[in-house]
Amino acid sequence: MVDKKQLEEIYKQNLENDIINVISEIKGIDLRKAFDIYYSSKLAEQIYGIENMDAKYLAEDLIENEPDLF
Repeated sequence: MVDKKQLEEIYKQNLENDIINVISEIKGIDLRKAFDIYYSSKLAEQIYGIENMDAKYLAEDLIENEPDLF
């Protein structure tokens, strides 16, 4: 049986994947570049504290607030 901690880790991984995909789509860049941008961002450091947030909202927030990464 999966415990709460494992479920939270799965959720985090899926959320990060969704954010990277949205960044790639919005900015028209390949996934590797979007991956690098995401993991260079402040959002990647904060993601553990974010629950039930929409990946598109988070990706747009990253794009708006950290334009220097692009």
